[in-house]
Amino acid sequence: MQSTNDIRRAFLDFFAANDHLVAPSAPLVPYNDPSLMFVNAGMVPFKNVFTGLETPPAPRAVSSQKCVRAGGKHNDLDNVGYTARHLTLFEMLGNFSFGDYFKERAIELAWNMVTKELGLDKDRLLVTVYHTDDEAAGFWSKIAGLPDDRIMRIATKDNFWAMGSDGPCGPCSEIFWDHGPEIAGGPPGSADEDGDRFVEIWNLVFMQHVQEADRITGDLPRPSIDTGMGLERIATVMQGVHNVFETDTFRALIDASEDLSGAKAEGEGLAGHRVIADHLRSTSFLIADGVLPSNEGRGYVLRRIMRRAMRHAHLLGADKPLMHRLVPALVEEMGHAYPELPRADALITEVLEREETRFRQTLDKGLRLLDEETSDMGEGDSLPGETAFKLYDTYGFPYDLTEDALRARGIGVDKDGFDAAMAQQKAAARAAWKGSGASADGELWFDIAEREGASEFTGYAATEGEGRVVALVVDGKEVSRAESGQEVILITNQTPFYGESGGQTGDNGRITGDRRLEMKVTDTSKPLGRLHAHHGKITGGSVEVGDTVHLAIDAERRDRIRANHSATHLLHAALRNRLGDHVTQKGSLVADDRLRFDFSHPKPLAEDEIEDIEADVNAEIRFNEQVSTRLMSPDDAIEAGAMALFGEKYGEEVRVLSMGRAGETGRNFSVELCGGTHVKATGDIGLFRIVSESAVSSGVRRIEALTGEAARQWLVGREEALKSVAATLKTAPDEVLERVAALVDERKMLERELAEAKKQLALGGGGGAATPADEDVGGVKFSGQVLHGMNPKELRGLLDEAKSRMGSGVAAICAVNDGKAAFAVAVTDDLTDRISAVDLVKAGVEALGGKGGGGRPDMAQGGGPDGDKADDALAAVRSLLAA
Repeated sequence: MQSTNDIRRAFLDFFAANDHLVAPSAPLVPYNDPSLMFVNAGMVPFKNVFTGLETPPAPRAVSSQKCVRAGGKHNDLDNVGYTARHLTLFEMLGNFSFGDYFKERAIELAWNMVTKELGLDKDRLLVTVYHTDDEAAGFWSKIAGLPDDRIMRIATKDNFWAMGSDGPCGPCSEIFWDHGPEIAGGPPGSADEDGDRFVEIWNLVFMQHVQEADRITGDLPRPSIDTGMGLERIATVMQGVHNVFETDTFRALIDASEDLSGAKAEGEGLAGHRVIADHLRSTSFLIADGVLPSNEGRGYVLRRIMRRAMRHAHLLGADKPLMHRLVPALVEEMGHAYPELPRADALITEVLEREETRFRQTLDKGLRLLDEETSDMGEGDSLPGETAFKLYDTYGFPYDLTEDALRARGIGVDKDGFDAAMAQQKAAARAAWKGSGASADGELWFDIAEREGASEFTGYAATEGEGRVVALVVDGKEVSRAESGQEVILITNQTPFYGESGGQTGDNGRITGDRRLEMKVTDTSKPLGRLHAHHGKITGGSVEVGDTVHLAIDAERRDRIRANHSATHLLHAALRNRLGDHVTQKGSLVADDRLRFDFSHPKPLAEDEIEDIEADVNAEIRFNEQVSTRLMSPDDAIEAGAMALFGEKYGEEVRVLSMGRAGETGRNFSVELCGGTHVKATGDIGLFRIVSESAVSSGVRRIEALTGEAARQWLVGREEALKSVAATLKTAPDEVLERVAALVDERKMLERELAEAKKQLALGGGGGAATPADEDVGGVKFSGQVLHGMNPKELRGLLDEAKSRMGSGVAAICAVNDGKAAFAVAVTDDLTDRISAVDLVKAGVEALGGKGGGGRPDMAQGGGPDGDKADDALAAVRSLLAA
């Protein structure tokens, strides 16, 4: 028996040998198609190639593409476990020709693959073609030798494929396998075609036309091929079973589920084990591709799939969380083909365990209340919608689980009543919001968010993608269209652009579209914390609400922001390690060119503390540990030691970022709650350099720092400055410090010598002073001098010497420097009872154009702006003494 892994490998190898590029499976989140919740077909990753927006990676390609159908218009969720073929996750084998070969070669390759490589009996194969496609019918007859009665002509849309109402389209040709007459059902196109006897295993799409508004308007210049063969479905054929859950991969997962739950896969438990096996696959792959459970968008669909499986585990009697214990079995089966599974093993396990633990608490409470509410109900009755809403709103019991739990008893749920209760709650929330005094533009965002739901951020894993325009805002008002030259705020249903929050600045980039749209995005904000609003100017073309646009962030700028943001986490941890647990974040700025981090600390950091903190951060960078992301409740995260960020609002779940080496406790160097974007490994930061440390307010300090190339350039600038200084000093750079110290000592010595020289000149009557002969003014000995270039600090010493020389009297000196004057007066102790130096100084200062002056009765000093009035200041003193 060929295993599922063998079949996948044989398919890829066959087409690789026929000159096809083996393309890896794309992530389940379709960044190139905003109309899809998940990749649901093998051609989705190549959509832009087929439409001409992207250059093909090669003329031919082959892939095994993982697909999910569990949300939106492609939703098989409720059928899974109860039918033979429905799955939420399946693998689509496909080969593609991008304008290279066409129908004849595609049919030849398909026939050789199924009959020669897989060895299927050609007598049990039949095909369908579109009823007017004589060319395809002829090739099947020529290449496969099929008679006309095994080439079924189908006139319906089942055999005509289209990418949408506009775009490429073309006829299909399907290959069917006949399970044999013992199975009920007729061939395709017959009245009994819904039976299980004839099963479609492969569909070949001949992409040859172009259509507009569902009407064919012409032919493609280069016809292409898109095929799809469900791996699980072909495995049933190859392994001789009629149910995908009986194939080897599912059998292994169901065996593991039986062993761990203690319940056999039989009777009522059979569907439960099948649901668990399928949902384990889809949830694990979604988590591995970056989708995490939430209450909106893709995260909500993931949570719904998880909870459906977890409820079946509960029904099987599993007494503790089951799903996460099945991950090793899944990795064993599919990890070789999909390396993202073993890489995300720890994250998948943690998310499943946490979600199931929480859900079991909700489930126990909800089922108990549901039993109470329906105790007197029987088959055919309906649970009131208000009751279902109460279970949802108050106890967190999802509507679909209420429906699922009552289905087995034949009890329905009043969906209209549930929706009415939901609408009433939203109306009450709006009324409360309006009554809060919120701004008018806030109401605009509220309207958009309520109408369109939250924007889905795809930027953790992607730097570009496509989105559907859900709103345009110009001059504070919603518009349906915006033209070139207008400043606009554009909102899409999904975006890789990060909206400013948590200290991280918003992304820049460009948005393009079919109407020749060119929009330069200069900022991205996050109104209400739910919408991602792209701010910018339309530089070409136009855009309308409903358009699909391509969004591309400035990836290099984002990388610099990532580095700075991750560095703030390492800095925070280093500060706490070095300074103490009292350090908490008080604010931050994470830009592309720098980072700023405010933290609580009562005093300036010493130079050695700054050096140690910087060294700690750089040590973690050099060790280049991977940065891990987990999803937890805020309480659980904080209890586990994660640091919450200042000013950040947290919902039911938070992203927990762990980076750096694990310490003795097993805890990483930094563990914080954060919704921002970060490096994949600490080594991506490159280099960390603190450039300043200062005070912000009492008890709050601020560090500004650089990372990566900006830090290197800063250091280069410092080195160039050092070289310039060394050249000026005519010394080597490593001798600058010694040279500067010698110059400082030399300057101090010269300053002392100069001061002494000026002092001697002043005492000897030089320096531009009048001869210091004592005068008799009003019976008091007086000495007055005007000195130029004298340091005002020297005046007190000169006056003390004058007082000593005079014995009894008053001395005044006016020192003039750069047009300004310093004025000082001294009075000997025997005269202070009748003459105050303060009064004399005030008179002199006033003459100099100044105000005030002060000191003691024996010594006072002041100054004025008009040094030319120095003689007038001395005259003012004489006048007072003579009075």
